[in-house]
Amino acid sequence: MITSEEKIKVLHIINGEFFSGAERVQDLLALCLPDYGCEVSFVCLKPDKFSVNRGSSVPLFAMPMKSKFDLTPAWEIARIVKQNGYVLLHTHSPRAALVGRIAAWLARVPMVHHVHSPAARDTESAWRNRMNVIMERLSLTGAARLIPVSRSLDDYLKKQGWSSARIAMVANGVPAPGPLPDRPVPGPEWVIGSVALFRPRKGMEILIQALADLRRMGRAVRLRAVGPFETVEYEEAIKEMAGRLGVTDMIDWIGFTQDVNAEFSKMDVLVLPSLFGEGMPMVMLEAMASGVPVVASDVEGIPEVLEHGRTGLVVPAGDTKRLTALLADLVDEKYDWRAMRENAYRSHMAGFSDHAMAKGVAKVYKEVLGHA
Repeated sequence: MITSEEKIKVLHIINGEFFSGAERVQDLLALCLPDYGCEVSFVCLKPDKFSVNRGSSVPLFAMPMKSKFDLTPAWEIARIVKQNGYVLLHTHSPRAALVGRIAAWLARVPMVHHVHSPAARDTESAWRNRMNVIMERLSLTGAARLIPVSRSLDDYLKKQGWSSARIAMVANGVPAPGPLPDRPVPGPEWVIGSVALFRPRKGMEILIQALADLRRMGRAVRLRAVGPFETVEYEEAIKEMAGRLGVTDMIDWIGFTQDVNAEFSKMDVLVLPSLFGEGMPMVMLEAMASGVPVVASDVEGIPEVLEHGRTGLVVPAGDTKRLTALLADLVDEKYDWRAMRENAYRSHMAGFSDHAMAKGVAKVYKEVLGHA
């Protein structure tokens, strides 16, 4: 048994192909867990965006998988665990869990798995979702704990047949960039922000249509879209739609940026029109921490954070008319923009900080290792 005075050495296994919400969680855990007696390192299976854009300087082992079915990195990971004295593996995706489960067995250490989104509702393909569920089931059978990031994912896991004793929900959290900055009420033109890895389930079609409808209604708005597209094909389809609806001149495509907080300072409201597949979106929490009101769809963990009319606005997923109406009401000052941003900031500080998240994860580690 590890004594309470020793650091808990944990090796996180991550994908790393993109740098979005799950990668942000991993990076923040690496920065904050040392304050709770944990030492973190990473193994990256697809060392692309993460290895370049992470904010932490913790050790990173590049271990590229040659294909989706290449499990050979598990043996090298097990060697790293033994040589460096790691006592726990922590995985963050079905693919990482599959490799991690083998590595954990080889190295004779326990594994915990972070559930960032429901595998059964992760893509637009029913076949891929089914394969993800099968992979998740096979990979997590021997996991010591599952860590869902929201109550909705906690319920999802239980419905999938996982025992309550193996589930430990830890809400996502982000740091506050500082005191709530004083900002004037927006106008005459409102800047609608969107921050995401843009892919079909993020609902950009809904937001583009709402933008066109707002123009027809005479509202002065523009869209600031921050983040990369998942594929070139989807980027072309979205920009073709914007052109067809006559809103190309109303959109600023910013692309990927590491300084998301700087982008929030240029937005009057963040819109998250996701159709499905959200756990507890990091970008929503980051906007709240920056004092930017959020309008988001009612999927998965979003309603657990946003209180409609008080800390944000919640809209039925896929409902373009309702999204348009809510944004028009916000622009028309039917909602108190100042009060909403202040309430959102306080809500973040009270329950969704990066240290609250790290403290919860560290508690899970200690329970698994038997010295809570």
